[in-house]
Amino acid sequence: MSGSIVVGYTATDAGADAAALGARLARSLKATLHLVIVLPNEGTRSAAVPPERAYEDHIRSQARRWLDDAIVRLPQELVRSGHVRFAESYAAGLIAAGEEFGARLIVIGAAGGGLFGRHRLGSVASELLHSSTIPVALAPTGAAQQDDHAISRVTAAVGTRPGAEALLDEAVALAVDSGVDLRLVSLVPFDVPPGLDTGAVRLVGNAHEHDVLAVASELLPDGTTAEVEKAAGDSVEDAVAHLSWLAGEVMLVGSSRLAQPRRLFLGSTAAKMLRELPVPMIVVPRTRAEAGVL
Repeated sequence: MSGSIVVGYTATDAGADAAALGARLARSLKATLHLVIVLPNEGTRSAAVPPERAYEDHIRSQARRWLDDAIVRLPQELVRSGHVRFAESYAAGLIAAGEEFGARLIVIGAAGGGLFGRHRLGSVASELLHSSTIPVALAPTGAAQQDDHAISRVTAAVGTRPGAEALLDEAVALAVDSGVDLRLVSLVPFDVPPGLDTGAVRLVGNAHEHDVLAVASELLPDGTTAEVEKAAGDSVEDAVAHLSWLAGEVMLVGSSRLAQPRRLFLGSTAAKMLRELPVPMIVVPRTRAEAGVL
């Protein structure tokens, strides 16, 4: 087995999307899949909610039924389990579960009301992306209704900002463990200081693309290829909209330079990309995590 994956599960469409993406990742990585329902502990409940043990047993039993139903519908070849956890917040419970199971990824679904095939961040995702020490995979709306593909290719959006090295390492590791090729999308045109002329931007971009491709090629085993593709466009959104995608592809982005070491923070560039991205996005902490984590 190659680590484990924790899915933040709810008995909703978003929960089904997260479970579907978790299953796809677990199959590709030969990882154990843990579906986790997080319930509010006694200290976070409203005063109108009875704190009696009978009530806690009731909601735990209901959560177990939801988990059992979800696990039955997952691919039978996966090693999978369901868990109920109580925590101060949903995000805190998922992070604790991720640390407990040594997860290389935490997977969550999009907030309700999003367009099919697109992302919409809710409060849980926002909290996770401000506090998780573990990479977070965001499933687009409708992931459960798409074909059940394994990972087909790993794309990483690479630039020159702090954290680029860690992102490249993680992208290579995911491609190697999944047995797929790696595509590196250059974000240099959106990373350089404003005011540089077109020729200077082109020189910086070409040098950067050469460097990252050389590093990736050195890290990849024989039989796994890497390529660099320029993100052409007048804006980040425009560039992402013009990229082509394979069914089952995932995209990795680095955490913002504003994040504390080993923690996540979705920067403005990644947030803009997310609005146009039709595939799952994995956000990686800007400094390398402990061994065993993606």
